[in-house]
Amino acid sequence: MPASHTIRRRGGIVLALAAAAALALSACSSTSDPSASSSTSGEAADFGEVSVQYSWIKNEEFAGEFYAYENGYYDEAGFSNVVGVAGPDTGVAKLLSGSVQFALTDAASVGAAVAEQDAPLKIIATTFQKNPFTILSLKDGADIATPEDLIGKKIGVQDSNASVFKALLAANGITEDQLTIVPVDFDPTPLMNGDVDGFMAYLTNEAITVEMAGYDVTNLAYAENGLPYVAESYAVTDDYLANNKDLIKAFLIAEIKGWTDTFTQPIDDTVALVTKYYNESASAGDLTFGPLDPPKVKAGLEAQAKLISTEETEANGLFTISDDLKSQTLASLKASGWELTADQLFDTTIIDEIYAENPDLKSYLP
Repeated sequence: MPASHTIRRRGGIVLALAAAAALALSACSSTSDPSASSSTSGEAADFGEVSVQYSWIKNEEFAGEFYAYENGYYDEAGFSNVVGVAGPDTGVAKLLSGSVQFALTDAASVGAAVAEQDAPLKIIATTFQKNPFTILSLKDGADIATPEDLIGKKIGVQDSNASVFKALLAANGITEDQLTIVPVDFDPTPLMNGDVDGFMAYLTNEAITVEMAGYDVTNLAYAENGLPYVAESYAVTDDYLANNKDLIKAFLIAEIKGWTDTFTQPIDDTVALVTKYYNESASAGDLTFGPLDPPKVKAGLEAQAKLISTEETEANGLFTISDDLKSQTLASLKASGWELTADQLFDTTIIDEIYAENPDLKSYLP
């Protein structure tokens, strides 16, 4: 049976990165049996509390994390509490300020910080082997099917996605003065109303929302247009990585177990679980977009599975990043103007060790 626990989430959401360092994270309470997890020395693990910045609101994008809560995987790993902080947020500023210990983010956001600011950050694992970013348009509207189609158009871009959109432009030799960037939030209504020609979106989220509203859509997927980099990636600071190897390993194992459940449990059960945690987040005052639509959640989970379960993860395990995928990511960032080496951006030693020591963790059903 899952360990019982109660989760209290912070109220509200802070979007401005400048305010991130001042954010006070609220506590959660959770019962835990530290003896259920052991450190490498054979002693009972007691890792205390950690905080994780989510890149987005608490919807199906974090189904694996919800299973880790629900089925007690964090407790078994030796954590008294894991605080999931609702986004949207790249997590970069909060990692650097020490407000959170882990961030679920993307290679462009981390790569830009490392290249431009020499930020001491590393990507240690990744949920999505392929990033889900897209420029969404209406087929009977602008029908943006190629990067060149962006020229002369009005494109709605959210503040937290600005660096990611700039990366797409740079990778395809397009300058910002060749189009109009329109500030928007995450509701795609401006696209459906014709206020913008294209809309920065997720293949796993807004693209589905607009389709389910009855529109034929065109997706300009980043991964197919010069930017096949990893996303929903686990990032930590260099210092935290150097000093907390056992903790990080335990955390990632709990995450692997949680995400394995998204593949092995009935999808309707996962939809119900996502709805439960989304509603709790809404009650805490986090950013939401009204009641969840179960068919939309199901479609989102199915779309995510295609980005998570690939030939590489089937061979190597969830969250792994192959040398080839690292090279593709680095090439994507270089095309965007950020030239980095694998050692500057990645350290996947721990995720590789996890599977070397626990080969049974690969046995999920994609």
